[in-house]
Amino acid sequence: MLARTLAVGLLAGFLAGALASVVQMVGVVPLILEAEVFEAANQSEHAADGMTWSPEDGLERTTYTLMVNLLIGVGFGLLLVGTFVLAEMAGRSIDAFRGLLWGLAGFLIFALVPSAGLPPELPGTGAAELTVRQLWWVGTVGATALGLGLLAFGRPRWAKALALPVMAVPHLIGAPEPQHGGSVPAELAREFVIASLATAGLFWVTLGVTCGWLHKRMMPGA
Repeated sequence: MLARTLAVGLLAGFLAGALASVVQMVGVVPLILEAEVFEAANQSEHAADGMTWSPEDGLERTTYTLMVNLLIGVGFGLLLVGTFVLAEMAGRSIDAFRGLLWGLAGFLIFALVPSAGLPPELPGTGAAELTVRQLWWVGTVGATALGLGLLAFGRPRWAKALALPVMAVPHLIGAPEPQHGGSVPAELAREFVIASLATAGLFWVTLGVTCGWLHKRMMPGA
């Protein structure tokens, strides 16, 4: 059973990661390259930024993008199929449709809700200090996951009633504000946010449906 669980997570993660890579190369990477032009034009005012490493355009960038997306896909795939096992232990069946619902939940938790405070950022975009952003993002992910869990699985009414207040806490605190302005045009930044969220949505839908479909067929008694 463990081997089959790992196989489901690996196969679904590879598929979702590969598909996300293709979509990124078409719709996201061109926006990053355009933003890097503006960042380079502003580099003379921030000479230290020139020391930051970045992959070369072409094969190197494509390879790193694919590798990272495959690792992310496999990691989230294993996490998702692990939750399937726990859900089945609680008496809930899993199939492609329920996998889709879990995938949509993953999109909300890890992409859409955090983006309300910290939208995806292009190179050269003004941003707050990294550690502060990471702490807020982690807190938002945790609060969103807890809130959705209370909505979906909370049996007492008071537990469901707590869901929305719990999810709202990070947003009431507020996301960290940028320390300085960026060099990227606002229109380009908006296009990047839309493209990034669309890619994330496709990734999570693919991952959820594939995990659910494979789990239903590969797991004994599923």
